[in-house]
Amino acid sequence: MSDFNSTHNRAVWFDIPVADLDRAAAFYRGVLGIAVDKAQFDEFTFCVLQHENGNGGCLILKPGEVASNAGILVYMNVDGRMREAVGRVGALGGKVLEPMHAIGPHGFRAVVLDSEGNRIALHSATDA
Repeated sequence: MSDFNSTHNRAVWFDIPVADLDRAAAFYRGVLGIAVDKAQFDEFTFCVLQHENGNGGCLILKPGEVASNAGILVYMNVDGRMREAVGRVGALGGKVLEPMHAIGPHGFRAVVLDSEGNRIALHSATDA
């Protein structure tokens, strides 16, 4: 984590529970357009979403914790490729709950279910 993120950002990491690591990795790789790498620590296997020096997160195999209709809504960055990302959701096993729409001066978002049934938001500063 960069010094900027540790000083200025309140959210520093997230875990997304999934029922199938490979399916979820393909979903996030395809929708977000980033690398998603499988890793292992001791007996625990997980997939890390590419994040370089920014805040990041991972996919964790915990099928009993997948929830789709309530709770915290994580916004995932698809800046400049919102239409492409939303267009790929269905083909990768997800579902669009709220199509892309403006959120005032804060850009655009779409709310989707991922391939595992988790509710997430896709965010872009533009509607591209």
